[in-house]
Amino acid sequence: MVVWLILIIVLCIGFDFINGFHDAANSIATVVSTRVLTPVQAVIWSAFFNFVAFFIAKYIIGEFGVADTVSKTVMVEKLTAAGIDFLPVVFAGLLAAIIWNLFTWMMGIPSSSSHTLIGGLAGSAIAAYGFEAVHTEIILTIVAFIFVAPIIGFLAGNIIMALTLNLCRRAKPHKADKWFKLAQLVSSALLSIGHGLNDSQKEMGIIAATIMSITAAGAELPEWVAMSDMSELHDWIPIACFTAIAAGTMSGGWKIMKTMGNKITKITPIEGFCSQIAGSITLFITQTFKVPVSTTHVISGSIMGVGAIKRLSAVRWGVTIEMVTAWILTIPVSAVIAMVVYSIVKLFL
Repeated sequence: MVVWLILIIVLCIGFDFINGFHDAANSIATVVSTRVLTPVQAVIWSAFFNFVAFFIAKYIIGEFGVADTVSKTVMVEKLTAAGIDFLPVVFAGLLAAIIWNLFTWMMGIPSSSSHTLIGGLAGSAIAAYGFEAVHTEIILTIVAFIFVAPIIGFLAGNIIMALTLNLCRRAKPHKADKWFKLAQLVSSALLSIGHGLNDSQKEMGIIAATIMSITAAGAELPEWVAMSDMSELHDWIPIACFTAIAAGTMSGGWKIMKTMGNKITKITPIEGFCSQIAGSITLFITQTFKVPVSTTHVISGSIMGVGAIKRLSAVRWGVTIEMVTAWILTIPVSAVIAMVVYSIVKLFL
């Protein structure tokens, strides 16, 4: 059990790292495309605020609500009651999620790291026990937010852009650009905090669920590891996850950044600022309701909303349709990959 636990923790931290460089573009693409920061400066800026999110969750919000939701995605008690070891299920789900994440990164597709993780866990659990192994209500909520999150981002981006243009209608374009370039530093920081708050917690939830399953099985674990519920979450778990995603962000994500930065719509400083503020607001709202959403979906919707304020044709809808197709496919494809991986893992157990 200890070997499995160590392996799962390593995979979770590895996935967090991959999540960081896979989703780095979400927070910094507009800052780079408007030349507020160089790519290197941008990833360092974003990584710093990814980690700052830990202190906000720990000392200001006072809980890790998204982690709690993710920890309940799979019905661990049903698997345990049926005599099915939860650890290979988690391992297969994580491995499937990593495979899909790396594939979409190499292809430059801005898919959701969050949803590939949920899909991977659900798929391996279904392969092990059936559809009763997953918490249907949580899964359906997450699936619903594939559409809800970008719509909220779109509307927020549209409204914020309209208000900002109205407030700045008398400003000189050159002066306005200068101020909004500076303002983008703040909006990018807020978006990076939202990214850290949302995405780091998913792997925390998996590590916590794994430790709780081992503790419930009666295995003796060190005091600094053992836990029976989320209220006993040890600090080393969020610190490790937030550090990993920050390190991943620093490693970049240039292919997806190109799509997010300019392929959806042409971005100016004012549009970059508005889209990031809209994305941040959306992420803070979903964090409040403990819903694990995709930062990719959120910022994409925000960029579309900002671009559409000029005219609908300003948004390159062909690129958007390709992205939405990838979003819809992510959970089922990840689930199928996890089913295959779990079947292979079972051959060696």
